[in-house]
Amino acid sequence: MTKKIVFMGTPDFSVPILKMLIDSDYDVVAVVTQPDKPRGRKRQMTPSPVKAFALEHSVPVIQPVKIRTDFEEILQYEPDLIVTAAYGQILPKELLDVPPFGCINVHASLLPELRGGAPIHYAIMQGKKETGVTIMYMAEGMDTGDMISQEAIPIEENDHTGSLHDKLSIVGAGLLKKTLPAIFSNEVKATPQNHENATYAYTIKREEEKIDWQKTQEEIYNHIRGLHPWPVAYTTYKDQTIKIWWAEKVEQTSNGKPGEILRVEDGLFIGTADGKQLNITELQPAGKKRMKTEDFLRGSKDYFTVGEQLG
Repeated sequence: MTKKIVFMGTPDFSVPILKMLIDSDYDVVAVVTQPDKPRGRKRQMTPSPVKAFALEHSVPVIQPVKIRTDFEEILQYEPDLIVTAAYGQILPKELLDVPPFGCINVHASLLPELRGGAPIHYAIMQGKKETGVTIMYMAEGMDTGDMISQEAIPIEENDHTGSLHDKLSIVGAGLLKKTLPAIFSNEVKATPQNHENATYAYTIKREEEKIDWQKTQEEIYNHIRGLHPWPVAYTTYKDQTIKIWWAEKVEQTSNGKPGEILRVEDGLFIGTADGKQLNITELQPAGKKRMKTEDFLRGSKDYFTVGEQLG
């Protein structure tokens, strides 16, 4: 008899995983996702990517505001297994205990590193050379359950959160496909996490998006690409906020101070704490759209002054 799966997920990351389950002829009896949210200038109520995909494939959708107290509708589907991937809420024990094959999570880090909601951002911001996906049994804590399988991938020099996100969602779908048969045949040998080695990737706060020019070239570069394309790093200049979408490392050294504007003719070159510099190649001044720095300088060549400081 085909096993019944309830899938729980919300953002784009979750969609390839749900697609794999449907394409592999697993019986996805329902999808649970976060409530619709207002988006855009018109604040139009918009479904999550997972809801949109589920409705396209005629899968029933449940959207509890608080899963901790509002899970009765899920129980009506009598799932054999619950699969979560970036759902966005912690499941209560009453729900975790229901499916005979348990509740599993597809998490975008090599646990026990980077537990929490922003593991892809932090993997890049911390300068890691590799990350990956862990499939684990869910427990009451945040990403604390026993690990079933893992797959690592390298973080490339030009990767950013967007590109790594897309890679990891595909890895997660493939790893889950390889892992499910062992779960359903009760052949899994799960490994407890070493909690002493746990690190955390909490949701990024606004103040953490600001560039600290007292850091090294490498650290600032990782900060910018770790926040690209969302929520985007920023700095300040002339009491204005400027989003920094992208930058490139410059090989030649500099005698400039951290955050000092060194050159503006053919780019925006900024000093860093280790005597190096970064060329900001894409920015977004307050009240304007995202643009190439060279285009901005062409129209506002006197905006930045050599010798002044960012931040």
